[in-house]
Amino acid sequence: MEIKKVRGFQDIYGDNAKKYRFIVETAREVFEKYNFQEIILPYVEDVSLFIRSVGEMTDIVQKEMYVFEDRGGRRVALRPEGTASAVRAFIEERMYAKGGYHKLFYEGAMFRYERPQAGRYRQFHQIGAEIFGVDSPLSDAELIKMVKDILDRLGIEARLEINTLGDFESRKRYMDALREYLKKTKDTLCDICKTRVKTNPLRVLDCKVEQCKQSTEDAPKITDFLPEERIERYVKLKEYLKALGIDFIENPRLVRGLDYYTDTVFEFITEKIGAQGTVAAGGRYDKLVEQLGGPPTPALGFAAGIERLMLLIDKVPSENLLTVVIPLTDEFNLTALKLSSLMRERGMKTELLLKAGSLKSKMKLANRFGARFVVFVSERPELKDMETGEQEVFETAEDIVDVLEKRVLV
Repeated sequence: MEIKKVRGFQDIYGDNAKKYRFIVETAREVFEKYNFQEIILPYVEDVSLFIRSVGEMTDIVQKEMYVFEDRGGRRVALRPEGTASAVRAFIEERMYAKGGYHKLFYEGAMFRYERPQAGRYRQFHQIGAEIFGVDSPLSDAELIKMVKDILDRLGIEARLEINTLGDFESRKRYMDALREYLKKTKDTLCDICKTRVKTNPLRVLDCKVEQCKQSTEDAPKITDFLPEERIERYVKLKEYLKALGIDFIENPRLVRGLDYYTDTVFEFITEKIGAQGTVAAGGRYDKLVEQLGGPPTPALGFAAGIERLMLLIDKVPSENLLTVVIPLTDEFNLTALKLSSLMRERGMKTELLLKAGSLKSKMKLANRFGARFVVFVSERPELKDMETGEQEVFETAEDIVDVLEKRVLV
């Protein structure tokens, strides 16, 4: 019986693999320009890390985590997001003891047991970055600018929406008022939001169901519950974004789905991929390091879903043109092998074709590979331009290399 991949998981290959690599490499280049250092995080963590950070009543912890008991009897989880792991590493590796502040980036797979749909899989991949030890709204603006730089370099247009959640104390007052408001409109909410009224009322504001949007149109706004210093901070952020020439929309309904956020939250959103329009999002989480056992440390970060970004990329930048080398008979195999090696040493993308079969079948294969040039290796090797059909004869195979180098390297 044929074995198929598990539902919600996918194979990434061909053009999609090229898009994936293009996204990751573009993000890396931008991260390095902003002086972020890479951190490679484990895929498996103690389940309590996510319960304590993401929030026990969040959808991730309640319904979406892959949790199991390992052979040592420990309850562990496949990581559903990167921030909690980065915070755990910041504390466990005592990065804070080195002083100053720390800027980290990561990329890799995350796991959530969600209903699979376009741009959303049970194993998905993210790029993300975190900043530890800076509380200025300048860092919020710079992080948002960095995310925009990544999207711009990928050729992706997305609108920026921002909001502020204030500190935990003011947010608690707001949640109490919001819960009282939602109790009056509870009968008009969807079934999921009826549960959220008790467990996580902020998420009701984020619901995409139209009846919930209408029912919360007149809900109290969090900015009415914030102390003056939190409002001033938000005003400063908006000033900095305007100074950077970054357009934004203030969205008082933007709350994000995780409990650790404070003050700034933001999302970059597109209408081009349906309901799952958020392609990058993040915010500040000034209390999370302390909550997980570290010293008081302001922090902020973002993550972007690679699969969603892939949906928005039509094509990747041109690669070096491919040359296929075909020995016409077995006696020229060694010559073809040496020629291919020399071409690769000179930076050329080369396929040495030794598959048995007729020349016609080999040319079909060269076409399938997308070859621009084909070298026929014989006593007097020939170079064929697959686009124009022109063919040139050379005295030696090495003579071809100098000619090809000028034509294939972009």
